[in-house]
Amino acid sequence: MPQTTVARLSTLALLAATTLAPVAAQTVLKIGYTPVRDSHYGVGANVFCDEIAKGTANRYSCQHFPNSALGGEREQIEAVQLGTQDLTNVSTGALGNFVPEVKVVDIPFLFRDYDHARKVLDGAIGQDLLKKMQAKGLIGLAWGENGFRHMTNNKRAINQAGDAAGLKMRTMENKVHMAGYKTFGILPTPMAFPELFTALQQGTVDGQENPIPVILSAKFSQVQKHLSLTGHVYSPAVILITPKVWTQLSDADKKVFTSAAVAAAAAQRKRVNDDEANGIAQLKKDGMQVVEKPDGESFRKAVAPAYAEFAKEFGADRIAAIQAVK
Repeated sequence: MPQTTVARLSTLALLAATTLAPVAAQTVLKIGYTPVRDSHYGVGANVFCDEIAKGTANRYSCQHFPNSALGGEREQIEAVQLGTQDLTNVSTGALGNFVPEVKVVDIPFLFRDYDHARKVLDGAIGQDLLKKMQAKGLIGLAWGENGFRHMTNNKRAINQAGDAAGLKMRTMENKVHMAGYKTFGILPTPMAFPELFTALQQGTVDGQENPIPVILSAKFSQVQKHLSLTGHVYSPAVILITPKVWTQLSDADKKVFTSAAVAAAAAQRKRVNDDEANGIAQLKKDGMQVVEKPDGESFRKAVAPAYAEFAKEFGADRIAAIQAVK
């Protein structure tokens, strides 16, 4: 057989094999979060989705649903449990209603600073909490971040704990948060995040409390006059995936997803750092009156009695172990 014919037949065989070879189908995962796309949550979600696309040769990609498009945090956690939503990035404020053990990290003034909080969550205590989520039908991939929470309101400047007394403050539906805030004299009003801006605008509540990145991305400066940098609660976030997807992943893909979540958490924390560094000036520029150094000791003193209840619920040893991390 002439060489040219052999070459032609070889080329045709190669083309046929290429045409008939199965093409890996792309799986599009739905990821939802309550802040807008241009937020610390959005930054984390972008990195996560880019990393899983790269790590799986585009067999997996994401469709983003920011700005509470799939509901508030409670609804999204429920959807991930049910398997009707693939992924979410949520705070522990809502997650504690599903995985009670994580509520320990919501105790006011538990963490000294960002370095302390991040070391706890990235260490044995935080990793153990991630494992606890599996029994509740959730897979926690990595700890992200919201940041330290601060108070805003439309009534008055908050310089010390007594100044917060009597304020109707929107809170998350979180008993640990609410128990702590009551010690400041606040009237906690649980409300889903998607309803909050309108409630502040209409005066249904006097104020709210959230980290600087959330205050910025939600544009609360448009409906709130006073900001006090109380830093009363550290708010972690967590990237959750539904077991429905997780159990179908190969071991190699599970490693890709976990590594992607760790990279996403790092990016989210960096955005929190940037927002903390630059956000106060922006909020002042937007017209907010900022108390930068409130009397933190007055808040710690006020909340001290609640620690007896927290010790009963979570164990004094567990709280002490968190506080002892250096």
